[in-house]
Amino acid sequence: MTKKIAFFDIDGTLLNHDKELPVETIQAIKDLQNSGVYCAIATGRAPFMYEHIRETLGIDSYVSFNGQYVVFEGETIYKNPLPHSHLEELYHDAKSQGHPMVFMNHEGMRASQPNKPEIETSLGSLHFQYPPVDEEFYKKNELYQSLVFCEGNEIDHYRDCHQQFDYIRWHQYSCDVLPSGGSKAQGINQMIQAAGVKLEDTYAFGDGLNDIEMIRDVGTGVAMGNAVDATKQVSDYVTTDVAEGGLVKAIYKLKLL
Repeated sequence: MTKKIAFFDIDGTLLNHDKELPVETIQAIKDLQNSGVYCAIATGRAPFMYEHIRETLGIDSYVSFNGQYVVFEGETIYKNPLPHSHLEELYHDAKSQGHPMVFMNHEGMRASQPNKPEIETSLGSLHFQYPPVDEEFYKKNELYQSLVFCEGNEIDHYRDCHQQFDYIRWHQYSCDVLPSGGSKAQGINQMIQAAGVKLEDTYAFGDGLNDIEMIRDVGTGVAMGNAVDATKQVSDYVTTDVAEGGLVKAIYKLKLL
């Protein structure tokens, strides 16, 4: 039997708009696994942010931090940390601009400043509490992603002045900070090689701006009905909204089940 592997985004794909994991989604993943389709998660989240999802779905392989930290069958196979010296420059610039940051590694996250409503609001939308404060966390740890909290076109300042990083907006107040050229597709490629799967037998499901590369570059890319237009445009298939069971419908439409 041909080996197949499917990669699933979390927010807006596995999780519905209420950040819940629908029963029918859990069953579909279990059915895929029982039918021989290898299931993995590909997310912008840190590993500690979705342990309960991995446990519920029985998934031991995941692409975290938008491709910068990859675990295959419980073993870390790829790490692409943020360049420390450039991150320090970015942090001091952000501080001068009045923009707080959150620093993240695979085990935890720390905020650069306390009591910032933009941090509370954006992380709260993911049902996470305000992180502990440690503005020197980046000095003492290898980081794979950071967040800079600014609105609208304010992010263009960092794109112009700190080109060692890529910036992906995921909330009105927050942008992911990644190593330049980093993407879920990069991390997925590492896992495909480890799993020994052919590119044409790979599938990806997502909805956000950070899903564009993986949906474009895998064998078959599926955009949720709630996906942003740019993600839909590079997909092979657009399913219905996550609230309408779009993920499960796509799995059956592609005859994975």
